[in-house]
Amino acid sequence: MPRVTALHAALLMALFLVLTFRVFAERYRTQVMIGTGGDARLERAVRLHGNFAEYVPVFLVALLAAELCGAAPWALHAAGLAMLAGRALHAAGMWRAPDIRPLRGTGMLLTLAGLLGAGGLALGGGLGLWP
Repeated sequence: MPRVTALHAALLMALFLVLTFRVFAERYRTQVMIGTGGDARLERAVRLHGNFAEYVPVFLVALLAAELCGAAPWALHAAGLAMLAGRALHAAGMWRAPDIRPLRGTGMLLTLAGLLGAGGLALGGGLGLWP
């Protein structure tokens, strides 16, 4: 059973829902239902939500593949925590204008660490390195 991936998918889904509700709130505020209507706050919310949606699915696929191939749970959790912390920090850094660049930058570094970790673990599983 891929319990580690399930746990991290659930935690990331909670953050995704927060970002989704923020887009809803900004759309309600602006009454813009398609696109962003040139509104800077709506554009920021949409891009933050979209950025999350671009990185997390591929991460979860790699994490699941690694777990199903028998990667060590501690390594899977490390990748998952890096991704969760990275996405949370990135969101906190981008939540308002101007960006809080140290948070946003650290968030991106942790996101990339999570991607590299999950990708490396999946590669190791594909090469038969895990029992």
